[in-house]
Amino acid sequence: MSAVSSDLPSKRGWPWLAEFLAGERQAWIFVFKCLLAFYLAAWLAMLFQLEQPSTAMITVAIVMHPHSGMVLAKSFYRAIGTVAGSLFALLLMTAFPQQRELFLLSLSLWVGLCSGGAVFYRNFMSYGFVLAGYTAAVVALPVVNHPQAVFDSAAMRVSEVMLGIIVAGLVSDIVLPERLRDVLNQSVREHYEHFIAFARGSLRGSIPRAAMEQAHLRFVRAAVQLEDLRSSVIFEDPQARARSSRMQLLNLRYMAAATSFQSLHHLINRLQRHHHPRTAGALIKLFAPVGEALSPSPSERTVPRRLIARLDACEAGVPVLAAQLRTELRQDPGLLLEFDCGTALLRRFVSELRDFAALEATLRETAGRLSGNVERVHFKRANDHAAPLFAVVRTFLTMLALGVFWLATDWPSGTTAMLLATLFSGLLATSPAPLSATTHIWIGFALGAAASYAVLFWLLPSSDGFLMLFLATLPLLLIGPYLTTRNATLPGVGTGYTLGFVLTLALKNPMTYNPEHFINDAIASLFGLMAAAGAFMVMPALVGTPWLRRRQLQQLRRQVAFAATAPMDGLLYRFESVNRDLFHQIVQHTRADSEESRSLLAWGLAVHDCGRTVIELRQDMQHAELPPPLLETMWRAVQQLAQLYDEPDPSRWQQADHAIEHAITLTTQALPLVRASCQPALAHLLQLRTALRDDESALAPYMVKTTEASRAA
Repeated sequence: MSAVSSDLPSKRGWPWLAEFLAGERQAWIFVFKCLLAFYLAAWLAMLFQLEQPSTAMITVAIVMHPHSGMVLAKSFYRAIGTVAGSLFALLLMTAFPQQRELFLLSLSLWVGLCSGGAVFYRNFMSYGFVLAGYTAAVVALPVVNHPQAVFDSAAMRVSEVMLGIIVAGLVSDIVLPERLRDVLNQSVREHYEHFIAFARGSLRGSIPRAAMEQAHLRFVRAAVQLEDLRSSVIFEDPQARARSSRMQLLNLRYMAAATSFQSLHHLINRLQRHHHPRTAGALIKLFAPVGEALSPSPSERTVPRRLIARLDACEAGVPVLAAQLRTELRQDPGLLLEFDCGTALLRRFVSELRDFAALEATLRETAGRLSGNVERVHFKRANDHAAPLFAVVRTFLTMLALGVFWLATDWPSGTTAMLLATLFSGLLATSPAPLSATTHIWIGFALGAAASYAVLFWLLPSSDGFLMLFLATLPLLLIGPYLTTRNATLPGVGTGYTLGFVLTLALKNPMTYNPEHFINDAIASLFGLMAAAGAFMVMPALVGTPWLRRRQLQQLRRQVAFAATAPMDGLLYRFESVNRDLFHQIVQHTRADSEESRSLLAWGLAVHDCGRTVIELRQDMQHAELPPPLLETMWRAVQQLAQLYDEPDPSRWQQADHAIEHAITLTTQALPLVRASCQPALAHLLQLRTALRDDESALAPYMVKTTEASRAA
């Protein structure tokens, strides 16, 4: 009792201390695992008589991460990149065994293409491209004067890298493992509960535009985060692999429900701004049962299965309540159509929310392998070709310049400079601030090289055996992994220190001590880093630049054209995922609450709302009973809308508005004849008109200018 009572006040009185100690505990666990993997990889490399145990240690340094799933994901792509780079090195040396100029030209082109691939493919797949370029250089450059030794070099490097990968994966997965699946499951629950809570508190009235934009940003970040976590968890857990398809489908249903939710409130907000309180009030009354369904007792709020039954009952009562409210609005046919549009949106939202909750309940209740099939869906990424092409050119010219310098000076350590430039040209190509990152890594590398010098020439020569190697290197080596855990305050310094220490220590089998060679290699490594930094100064990275954001914004607007023209099979998920991924890329490099950020949020909402409605309308247009003239009018309206988003201006807004209004008129006229096919299409056409005439949307400037021009005329 006394121990508990004395502990609780200390936590209450010193919360920062408890948080600090918890962070330090996690940091030192990571340091311990890194050091264990370092020395285990070095010992096994010496036991197996591999030439460079340092290569296995470098591999450990690069792939280690606090979560085992991340380690296995990085290891998987590093292994693929290593094999691909080794095969290319063999091919390159076979093609140009005695032509250094052609050899360097081809190697530079390969490294440049790998750097471009690293920019084009993000997440850990990009890391495989970096390693494909780096491995080709590390295999071929050391034996450029001895082409006949290239196969032995490739076999040795692959063996050393694979050893490091296996050791890092085993240590991370067995010793005090931090499971990424726990982070994924917790994130899924948090996003689910946050979305339900936000919807519960918002269905009682309108939401300010700024609040909806921020909500949209949270929904986008959540969708991308869940996909990033899922794609890494599948490497550490067989159950996660079995549940992977359902996790992707859960993300789809989350995105679909969030889009319908946003469309609902856009309609209510517009009706209230345009002084139609009766219609807006009727929709709020219609939405009220949904808010009640989302407001169970506190003990039931975290149980998705209970919510499903409440939503089923709510969905069954919506048509009856809608018919009652509709009779109160009969004196205004135009607003009656707006009410019908809101009713259709509500029913879609409730259906999608129920499906979302049902799948969430299934994943929570089933801990093992799930039985049955599930719809195959994929999270499609959005990529721009300009940034990868720019990275290819920059890296190619950097490697070519270093190669020419090496040939002209015959510098013995020139290959070392090329190796470091190869590695960091690819690693930093995706960074929004490569110069700052290179500076921090350079500082860390220099400190690591200095520490390595002290160990290599003051401590190791007088020691013997692996135990003495461990004792001599441990105090200074552990600094690197610890600094890595402090990336928030010292970004890149820990990585640079660890690489500088291990690279310049250069453990070999047998060990050699050559101060002149050490200094030359250390200078060459720092020179290679400076060359990579110089390349980024001459040709800055495009990631995060205003120019690239403008291109990405144009690509985002063209998502409406994609929704209007792409094949329907799997279109909804492709649109939802590409749109969110692209929007996330744009927003993460803008300053929060800036004018640019607000403009991007407005465009993101507009594109998302309009594109999703276009997809729904195209599904309605596949109905066989639609008259051909009406179908042609709808297609014309969709095409005009796509052209507006492609290149927005007042005239295109006017053309799109006229086309949609014409389609609404014809659909209304045909409604009594073919109600079953026209009713859903009419609701989506009304939703498109609402989005088009929203005076708070990104299209508002074009709409206002057109209105003023028509009045002046």
